[in-house]
Amino acid sequence: MAEKNLDYDVPQNTKATVVRLAKLLKPQRVRLCIIGTFIVLYTILTIYTPFKSAQVIDTIWQNIQNAREQGVQFAITWDGVGKSIFSLSLLYFFTWIFYYFQSYLMASVADNLTLTLRKKIAAELNVLPLRFFDQNKSGEILSRVTNDLDKITETLQTGFLKLLVAIGTIIGSLGVMIYYNVTLTIVFILFMIVCIIITKIVSNKNLKYAAIRQESLGTLTGIVEEYYAGRNIIKAYNNEPESIKKVRESTELNRKASQNADFITNSINPLIRLITRISQAVIAVIAGRAMLNGTMSIGVVQALFQYVNQAGEPLTEASFMINTLQSALASAERTFELLDSEEEVPDTKKPVKLKDVKGEISFEHVSFGYTPSNILMKDINFTVRPGQKIAVVGSTGAGKTTLINLLMRFYEVNGGKILIDGVPSTDLTRKGLRKNFGMVLQDTWIFGGTIAENIAYGKPKATREEIVAAAKAAKVDYFIRTMPQGYDTMLDNEGANLSAGQRQLLTIARVFLCNPPILILDEATSSVDTRTEKEISKAMQELMKGRTSFVIAHHLSTIRDADIILFMENGNIIEQGNHRELLEKKGAYATLYYSQFE
Repeated sequence: MAEKNLDYDVPQNTKATVVRLAKLLKPQRVRLCIIGTFIVLYTILTIYTPFKSAQVIDTIWQNIQNAREQGVQFAITWDGVGKSIFSLSLLYFFTWIFYYFQSYLMASVADNLTLTLRKKIAAELNVLPLRFFDQNKSGEILSRVTNDLDKITETLQTGFLKLLVAIGTIIGSLGVMIYYNVTLTIVFILFMIVCIIITKIVSNKNLKYAAIRQESLGTLTGIVEEYYAGRNIIKAYNNEPESIKKVRESTELNRKASQNADFITNSINPLIRLITRISQAVIAVIAGRAMLNGTMSIGVVQALFQYVNQAGEPLTEASFMINTLQSALASAERTFELLDSEEEVPDTKKPVKLKDVKGEISFEHVSFGYTPSNILMKDINFTVRPGQKIAVVGSTGAGKTTLINLLMRFYEVNGGKILIDGVPSTDLTRKGLRKNFGMVLQDTWIFGGTIAENIAYGKPKATREEIVAAAKAAKVDYFIRTMPQGYDTMLDNEGANLSAGQRQLLTIARVFLCNPPILILDEATSSVDTRTEKEISKAMQELMKGRTSFVIAHHLSTIRDADIILFMENGNIIEQGNHRELLEKKGAYATLYYSQFE
């Protein structure tokens, strides 16, 4: 598991990932060029200012010595060292200016890159087939959309910028140190090599624990989301202790990984600083002797210490910087994997536009499997005339919902074709196909917004009069008017302040408002009381007049008037006909029907 976790934070193809990121950054090349210019200027000034300060301090020291020898009071004059001090102050000021602007611009580059990736991911998620969401945990997808993108942004803002500056600063500082004193430079490098070796060993462990932390965080996010969505079921089955236990275990794994990663990160710095201070002490002793011998000035000594600090910190942090970049590249690679996921089959370039859809539907030799090697449906054939009511029945897992998913093109068939008014569904755009369907499912979905907005979800430009009319048709107007703000009452948290039946009524009102030519009803009245069910059934009968209707039924008493009943088993239609015909056959349907009325 450790190796797997380690690989989790290591890019598999660094070059390809870098090239792809570079292409995404191409629109910001002007800004990047400006940042590059500021980095160069900042690095030059960072290297030059200690050199300049050595000259200024040596000049001041020389003036102090001269004043002492002449027995006069030392004073800083503009013509003496005032100009030099002022120019040095300007250098420090412009160094700050260049650092500020490069950081500011890089932050905007990182944010723009994140915005671009978020837009691409949002677009990708809209065209990914249901198969993708079936095969991937929602927590892992959320982790890629949030945590991975945050890591890319943070690294680009700080780590990458710091690395570029560090490389230039280290090279320049070591060059000037060699110019001043080769021996002191060699002493410094030897100490830094020890620091780099220690840092490299520790950073590898830190990378491993950071990968474990990232993976455990994705797992924890998935568990929390799953348990939050199923909180009522958990309570209903008194399963809180077990749920708490699993969350606690997952949290503990994440805590341990975070603790190990944070401990290593925070404990290495004091050790490195201790070694750095020892190196500075050794350099101070050697430099002090050189000053006593007159071979090195006080200005040069203080400049050397500035260069030691400038080069020492980046050298010791180099491994951490590289690992941070590596981790960010791994996050980018996972993001690109999401963007490269197999999409839905593209819509035809020359789509047919259906007008005045009558609702004739035909399945011709349709076959389907969730995987090519495991075909679930084989040679499905049936035809529905406009305005007919079709009931789809069978035991759980028989393939009823799958049949509807194929009709809506949520999945693509492996063979055969589905015709709408004689036109293959693949000759239509998905949008053009689905606008002809109205769906009411057992699982209601209520989003954050007003009741009116929820009803008008399928027809956003509907007038208030149309919304109210749809609500009345669905027998939902009365309870809406009892709400605090009526149709303007805000719903949140998946409509938690509504009963299951009320949520179902709102989804039924959506269909009334859209007024589609084809209906799909999955036990639409299963969550309402008997009296309300009867009222909705009457309204549904009125709604279904002149419309083709597919009804997924569990209670066979509700579909005895269906024109066609499709009895499914193991993904295939084993019987079809009306209620009387199927009872006369005394087959699977008759057996199931009589079992419900014994």
